[in-house]
Formats: sequence, C-alpha cells, structure tokens
Amino acid sequence: MGIPIRSLLLASLVLSSIVLHVAAKTLDPYKVLGVDKNASQRDIKKAFHKLSLKYHPDKNKDKGAQQKFEEINNAHEILSDEEKRKNYDLYGDENGNPGIGGGNFGGRDGHTHFTGSGPRNTYFSSGDGWQTMGGQGNGKTFSFSFGGNPGADGANPFGFDIGDVFSNMFAGGGSMGGSQHGGLAGSARPGARTSSQHTSPVTIQEVTMQTFNKEVADQGITWLLLFYTKQANGQFVLESVLEDVARSLDGAVRAGKVNCDNEKALCKKTGVSVGKTARLFIYSYSTTEKGSLHEYSGDNDAKSLKIFCQEHLPRFSKRVDIRQFSFPSNALPNLPQVFLLSTKKDTPAMWRAVSGMFRNRLIFYDAEVKDVSLPLLKRLGVKNVPALIGRKINGEEQLLKDGISVKDLRSGIKELKTLLESFEKKNKKLASNQAKKPEPKGNKIPLLTASNFEETCGEKASVCIIGVFKSNKGREKLETVLSEISQKTLIRGQRSNSGNAIAYALLDGNKQSAFLSSFDKSGYKSYDDLLLAYKPRRGRFAVHTGELTMEEAERFVASLLNGDVQLSATRQKPVLR
Repeated sequence: MGIPIRSLLLASLVLSSIVLHVAAKTLDPYKVLGVDKNASQRDIKKAFHKLSLKYHPDKNKDKGAQQKFEEINNAHEILSDEEKRKNYDLYGDENGNPGIGGGNFGGRDGHTHFTGSGPRNTYFSSGDGWQTMGGQGNGKTFSFSFGGNPGADGANPFGFDIGDVFSNMFAGGGSMGGSQHGGLAGSARPGARTSSQHTSPVTIQEVTMQTFNKEVADQGITWLLLFYTKQANGQFVLESVLEDVARSLDGAVRAGKVNCDNEKALCKKTGVSVGKTARLFIYSYSTTEKGSLHEYSGDNDAKSLKIFCQEHLPRFSKRVDIRQFSFPSNALPNLPQVFLLSTKKDTPAMWRAVSGMFRNRLIFYDAEVKDVSLPLLKRLGVKNVPALIGRKINGEEQLLKDGISVKDLRSGIKELKTLLESFEKKNKKLASNQAKKPEPKGNKIPLLTASNFEETCGEKASVCIIGVFKSNKGREKLETVLSEISQKTLIRGQRSNSGNAIAYALLDGNKQSAFLSSFDKSGYKSYDDLLLAYKPRRGRFAVHTGELTMEEAERFVASLLNGDVQLSATRQKPVLR
C-alpha cells in the first residue's frame, strides 16, 4: 500500500523545520552577527539590532528571512550571555556540553567549538526589547520592539533625541556660575554605562482593581497601562515597546498591564474594552488635577511612545520670567512654593514629573536663567544653576540647593523628591507651631453696615470678599469659612501702601436687598447664602452661588486672585443704608 501524498507532505514539512532549526543551532554565532571573536557587548548588541530589524518576519517577507531571523536570535542569545559565550568558546556549546552535535572551529581562544541541541524551556529578555519564549524542542515565539536600543550609540542615555528633554534634564547649554557641578553633561562619556543600558528586565506590574485604586488613581504618578485579553493580538509587541520605554523613563513613568479577562470590573470602570487587539493607554495629569486615560495610537516603537509620554507628563509648574518674578504673597491655598531655576528653554521633564507627585502639596514655578547676577538670585545666594528656591508659608524665602547635578532621570527625580519632602516637612512643623499660638483679638469677620462700608470695602481695598447670609446658620458657616481663608493667606486686615489689600466681610441679605440689587436685578432672592467678590476701584464683581464648602470657597477666591474668574460690571454703585 502506498503512502498517502498528504502524509508525505506533512513529514517533509516537519523534517524541513528540524533541519532549519539544527542549521540555526550549528552556525557560528560570531559569523551570524558578523562580529569579531573579541567583540564587546556593545558591538554585539549593535550588530544584533541592525540584523534583527532587517530580517524580522513582520518587515521582511523574502524567502529565507524566517530562518535568518532565528539564526540571528540564537547567536545573540549565546553571545549576550557571558556564561553561555564562555561555554561556547570553550566547548562549542553554550550549555558547556562538549562533543554533542557538529563541530565549530575558530573560537576566540583557539579551541574547537561544538554546538548541540536538546529539549529545554527558556525565557530570554534583553535591553533591546526582545522577548524570546522557548518550549520543548527549542520551539520559540518572538516579540520585538522596533524602537531601537536605548543608549546603544552612547551619545544619548535614552537612545533618542526629542529636544534633549530627558538626556539633559536641567541644563540647556551647559552649567552656569563657574562650578563644575552647575549642570548636567549633554552626553555620556565614552564607555560610560547609563541607566538605560542595564540588561536587567523592567517589571511590568500586573494591575488589579486594588492596585489601581491604591497606586494608580489620582496618585500623581504617570502610568503606561496595557489592556489585553488572551485572545487579543499585539500584546507581546506592545509589551516589548512598553518595557523599553519604562526602562528609559524609570522614575518619571511606571508601567503596568491589565488582563481584562480577569479584571472585568476594572476594565469596565476605566471604560476600556479590548477587542481583537490589545490597547495601550497613559494615565496622566497633563490637563487636569485628576488623572485620566489617553490612548496611544502611534507606531509600535519606543521613540514614538517616549514622545507621547513627554507630551502627557504633568504640567503643574507655572513658567515665569525670572526678571519679573516674585513669589505671590496671596497664593491660595496657602501652600509652600518652590521655584526651579535652570538653563532650559522649556520646563524640564524631570520637574514636570515631580510637580504631579506633589501637585496638592506644593505650588510650582520654573524659569530659564541666563544670568546668575539677577537681584533675586544674588539676594538668596544662588551661585550656580540648576537651583531650587522655596518660600515657606510664613513668607520666608530660602535657597534649598544650587548646582544640582544628577546622573540620570531616576536619580534626578529622587534628588528633587528628597529636597521637596524635607522642605514640606519644615513647613508642616511651622504650620503646627502657628496653630498652637493663641488667635489674635478681634478675629471675627466684620458685618457690613453703612458706617463701616467705606472703611472695609471702599477704594482702599483691591477686592472685598463678601459673604451674604439670610439665616443665623448661614452666617456662622460663612464666618467660619472666611475667617479660615483669611488666616491661611496671611493677608486678613492688611492695608499695605501698595493698596493691594483684600478685605473680608459679612452682609445680611434680608436687610440689604437694595445693596444686592446693584449687582443683580433680582437681588439674589433665590439664594440663602453666596459669596460676592467686589472690586470697588473698577466697579466690577463676580459671584459664587454654588455649594459653600471650604474647598469651593478657597477655589473661588484663588481663581479670582489669579485672574481666572470673569468679572461683570455693577448695575450701579452699591450703597449701604
């Protein structure tokens, strides 16, 4: 009986696969990568990266590309591991098993080389974005990032250039002030090992609902999150790119993945549905104080994803002109203020990342400095930039550190966090001591009458914040809110020569309806209580009729003082009778 043609074809395919695999294993890895026997790890990685891009099956459809791709991968797996490379040089086999299989001649040390094969289970991950998962019989699957090898060229510690955002974290054109520690080098010294060149894999954290609520949601840290299912395509390609970027931006960005098969509730909560393809998002604070997800839709390479991350880093630091800057004395809420001085034309990425972490605890500013002889810098003793200045809640300004020098993104963020946490701790102690002091006499918010209106809310005041009540309960509530706000800003009752005083007062809405009709035709009859901000010099006002919690009242006053509230003209000059 003849053998069926179908069986013969199947057997032929199996034998061809075995022959190809054995061929890949018996080739000299040095020849496959085209490197010398004494090649450095850098040379090996460079050659590997170039060839893998050329022969990757997703890009090269030529006959034989798949075989060449496997040969390149096997060669790199041997030569990138010092132990396997040593075994190969000595025995011709990366596992140190001489005499198995065919021979290979011409090793680095002149020994005869042999290669062998056998069933094993392997997992390999390199700094270039590769993931090689092996099973029985050396069967392998591959995923690859086309984003390049971070740090492979030695000139940029993150393997790409987007305006020197990450490689030169503070200095835009060198240090300033004559100190050798005044700035950061723009490139690594020859042979230097940058943080992104380490070969240990970055852990992409499995994110559950508990992890998301505790470590991701509104924690001020930027996250890259990969959402996937077992059936979804593209997971391993995206995971490889994600690993590259997480390693390069370690300290500024964290990485995680969400299995929507297991975490259905989390995927539903975030509004992410995974169909045929895995999806990648960044959880960031680039536009609001609350974190939100933004989907990445660019190319699957590290450079594009890093640029995407740069665009979505937090933006809580206000860029100012150093020649005209002075710390606001009426900042709300009354938080410590910090000011970064650097030679960069834009807000440093490192400072943006830290501003997200401390966004509800400190007020951030930054500026480009070209001359350290400016009055503010001389007064505070700034001799070298980058420098960090702080303003305490009691108005005291001090130099926290100048000549800041860091070696990479992660260490830089750690340095800044240490400085900011120490400064914050001092301010908490100061606030605690202030709270223990007895309140000064006459601390009550005055009730507006015809006799005190001109003195309280006349043209001597830049703005008068008036709490309008129509019940005793409303009065108590408004008095508590306004009293605390006035104490926090340290400006209550001030009458400075500059004429920028802010006054706080209460008004009985039941008795002063005519006064209120100067602002609104109805006299706000439908409201039990409200906040009225009146600027007597300009004859303009703004009103807050929403919920009068401490937080909302502070937000309203802060927005007003920052110029973010639209003002309206009064109907007529308000008069109290």
